[in-house]
Amino acid sequence: MQSMRKQAGKMALCLFLAGGVLATAHAKPAVDKDTIVFGIGRDIAMLDAQVDNTGNSDRYAWQLFDNLYTFDKKGMLKPQLATSVTPSADGMEYRFTLRKDVKFHNGEPMTSADVKYSFERILDPAVKSTRRPYFADTVDSVSAPDKYTVVVRMKKPDAVFMNKIAAFVAIVPKAYTESLPSVEAFSRAPVGAGPYKFVSHKIGQSVELERFDEYYGDKPGIKRLIFKFVPEASNRVNALLKNEVDMADGIAPVDVARVKATPGLDVVSVPMGSPLNVRLYANVPGTPLNDKRVRLALNHAIDTQAIIKNVMHGIGQPLTSYISAYYPIGVDPALKPFKYDPALARKLLADAGYPKGFETELLSPTSYPKEVTEAVAAYWSAIGVRAKVRLLDYPAWNRLNNTHKSGPMTVMQYSNAMYDPITPIAGTASKNGTWSDYFNPEVEKLIEETNGTSDPAARDKLFRQIAKLLRDDGHAVLISELFSVFAKSKDIVWEPQRGYAFYDLRTVKWK
Repeated sequence: MQSMRKQAGKMALCLFLAGGVLATAHAKPAVDKDTIVFGIGRDIAMLDAQVDNTGNSDRYAWQLFDNLYTFDKKGMLKPQLATSVTPSADGMEYRFTLRKDVKFHNGEPMTSADVKYSFERILDPAVKSTRRPYFADTVDSVSAPDKYTVVVRMKKPDAVFMNKIAAFVAIVPKAYTESLPSVEAFSRAPVGAGPYKFVSHKIGQSVELERFDEYYGDKPGIKRLIFKFVPEASNRVNALLKNEVDMADGIAPVDVARVKATPGLDVVSVPMGSPLNVRLYANVPGTPLNDKRVRLALNHAIDTQAIIKNVMHGIGQPLTSYISAYYPIGVDPALKPFKYDPALARKLLADAGYPKGFETELLSPTSYPKEVTEAVAAYWSAIGVRAKVRLLDYPAWNRLNNTHKSGPMTVMQYSNAMYDPITPIAGTASKNGTWSDYFNPEVEKLIEETNGTSDPAARDKLFRQIAKLLRDDGHAVLISELFSVFAKSKDIVWEPQRGYAFYDLRTVKWK
């Protein structure tokens, strides 16, 4: 008995000491109160916000670059480098008036020549900008009639042109950018007009930014911002506990309880406006996925509520359509998630000519919890669909996915880039979409109609129609709404952007 008491005492002492370690885990910053070290799960491979349109850009772009317009915390448009815009009544011209007090990080003043050049650089096919598809079919010309006026002429009206301006047109200095020997050279030494300027980029390790003291707007609350690449989610939590980072993104659901139980740390969860789904190569003739009944069977075969509860540890929300519930329009409350019904799934497979199921392959980037992918495959196996899971690191998967080589199906998300449903719909459900392997004439017609419709109520109606058509046709296998989950020191004050993929770190600061 005495031995047991001694052992219990030792255990209590160990627990006390462990608690002390946890309690002091964030008694001080990783570096100092002038610096925040942010542990990120995806490496920042390149730093050209006009070219890049991947998970890289949402970490750095809002800190280094300003646009003519931007979004506030609620997703509403507000002026940034422009003071105002005057669109013509027919939607064929946009006249921007620019601020006169803007400097780039190299000290050069911003003028209309820089803005004109920024548009034209994005439109130049040689630059290979991933932003180009958003403007090539709609923008006719850009002119600079005086030093602080820019006029954009359109080929045809674009109802979300201003949203695209806010999301995709980072303004860069003309003289500096043209002086560089290549497009890639800009990524190695980027210059923008945002509140932070570039200091260093150690590929596969870190990116360091420094406060730009000549910024025209509100100055950031800290002097240095360091993005530290820590690929494994559990390692990011460990780095936070060991004071190696001050905050971290992509906290795995399984680690949330551990972080919440640690004194001195906070967990912040915000909706991304992003559907986690299985993208299907639906238009490949002769394959099971070309049959609507098979696509619907795959949806009815998975219990999304159980996956969210048991695999995602409650951090999720069932999808009712491919349009996230956190978009301002296009959300139909009458739509419900697919019912978990394995018997119906088997019947649909049999009706499609696959009574014994079939073999397939399911790709997934390692940036998503592999347990979710494995759970989906396990549910499918119960109805005879034998999916071999292939996990790829994010850069390798991204190269395949961006070139239509991630078939026959892959787990993916489609982040909200501009607070309008046209982003995921045009990207994955239009015949010309960058990531689309789906074509539906009815959907295509409605997409074209949205492009000329600016009234929010009318756009809402059109997107509700699109959402239901896609859902009823099994355009994708719907899993869950995604939430950005961050962990940070309680001494850090930060309000992240809601319903959006980009990180706004302009106001982050220490108490």
